[in-house]
Amino acid sequence: MLRHVSLLRGNGRNIGSFILEDLNPVIRGWAMYFSLSETKKWMEPLDSWLRCRLRKVRWQRWKRNWTRFEGLMKRGLEEERAARSAFNRLGPWFNSGASHMNQAFPKSYYDKIGLVRITATINKRKADRK
Repeated sequence: MLRHVSLLRGNGRNIGSFILEDLNPVIRGWAMYFSLSETKKWMEPLDSWLRCRLRKVRWQRWKRNWTRFEGLMKRGLEEERAARSAFNRLGPWFNSGASHMNQAFPKSYYDKIGLVRITATINKRKADRK
């Protein structure tokens, strides 16, 4: 699964279509495979890592600080906070886990564009088996 997320980085492809066409089938496959065991410990951190990685890709695609500033403003951040965040000179991985990106791209954003949650898939699978 990590390899599939790495493929997204530089090819200019729409994140939404990548999630629906490529990433979701891989997530479902992993979830179905690991639903046979007790996996609650690692699936929640993996879900959050995946969303963090997608935020990192978004941050890297914005490339320039002004583009980041405008993108954060469009996603609803206040002007001062967006400016401090866009011009902070910290790396993409730090920014992907920072509160400004979590506010701009919350879990509900990824639910809306169709990202499958590993935890929900495994829990549904276990409920269906009972």
